[in-house]
Amino acid sequence: MERNRLTIFDTTLRDGEQSPGCSMRLDEKLRMARQLDRLGVDVIEAGFPIASDGDFEAVQAVAQEVRRPRIAGLARAGYEDIERAWQAVRHAEHPRIHVFLATSDIHLHYKLRMTREQCLQRAAEAVRLARSLCADVEFSPEDATRTEVEFLCDVTQAVVEAGATTVNIPDTVGYTVPREMYRIIEAVCGRVRNHRDVTISVHCHNDLGLAVANSIAGIEAGARQVECTVNGIGERAGNASLEEIVMAMRVRSDQMPYDTGIQGEQLYPSSCLLTEITGAFVQPNKAVVGRNAFAHEAGIHQDGVIKNPLTYEIMTPQSVGVPESKLVLGKHSGRHALGLKCQKLGYEFSRRDLDRIYKRFVALADQIKVVEDRHLLAIIQEEMPALAALKEMAKSHSVPSPLGTA
Repeated sequence: MERNRLTIFDTTLRDGEQSPGCSMRLDEKLRMARQLDRLGVDVIEAGFPIASDGDFEAVQAVAQEVRRPRIAGLARAGYEDIERAWQAVRHAEHPRIHVFLATSDIHLHYKLRMTREQCLQRAAEAVRLARSLCADVEFSPEDATRTEVEFLCDVTQAVVEAGATTVNIPDTVGYTVPREMYRIIEAVCGRVRNHRDVTISVHCHNDLGLAVANSIAGIEAGARQVECTVNGIGERAGNASLEEIVMAMRVRSDQMPYDTGIQGEQLYPSSCLLTEITGAFVQPNKAVVGRNAFAHEAGIHQDGVIKNPLTYEIMTPQSVGVPESKLVLGKHSGRHALGLKCQKLGYEFSRRDLDRIYKRFVALADQIKVVEDRHLLAIIQEEMPALAALKEMAKSHSVPSPLGTA
């Protein structure tokens, strides 16, 4: 099966930062940008330079310091925005200007007060201006998935002819579904088929919980850049999660023959750094990087994982930078996991003695949900005198050997 290389466009520092409460200072953006570089992303969208002086300075600093990836600055389709974005990224080793303009009728009518024809003209003019400054220009028709498909294709053709090197199709409000996204990307790719140097991209939001699925559908339809964020942060319900997209393609490479430059073992460190910087904690059951992603409480699962992790883990924790799997002791845990935990704490019990510990453990687990090491040690220490007494009793009642003594 022929494999295709995907461009990973990370917008954690731009769209991700727009999450309520997730704004970052210049030094924090630089720390995160360096980690994204270690992670291996291809494009870092460092911010929206015209938004504030602070954002301009942060984008400029990232462009000057982080040299391997392409560094993008976002701009509306107007002279001041585009000029400001260029001044912010111009010193990057690989600069990109990312221009956007809404194309859906609801945005054109209520927000922009603009006709479709005016939209076409404005988009093309903006791309021509950006291209006069920078060789790498991306254009995004905002709210693309609520744009009439034929008009979306007209816009795509216009900006490609004006010099866009990437056309990104954003599901701005998380409205589309995978089958529909496939059809949209298929249509757009068909319109630019003769422009082999143009990349089609997808940028999906998670309002219906479909951002990753929609992104993958777009890739399968022909998109070769995917826009995403670490931990899936972003406006409202967030963006497509970088770690979920990458690991879905890596684990199911038999179904998705796509490669990326992402260093898997840097996924969890990237997630942890972003949490530290923003204070936005990851939900425990978050795929790939959540606290419970490699944790097992059910006795049947624990027994399987102890015998062979592949029974209940489709990827190793180490493949994403998590040190190891965790056996969480709770009321659903079995004796096998309890015995293993006791061994790790330095105690090895017979089956009879473990049964006694297990009864105390289950009773406690019904009350406190998760039994930590300190709780288990307390049970063991309390039971030790009784266990020792039972051993002595067993010795005194032992049957002498019929062979006698030597």
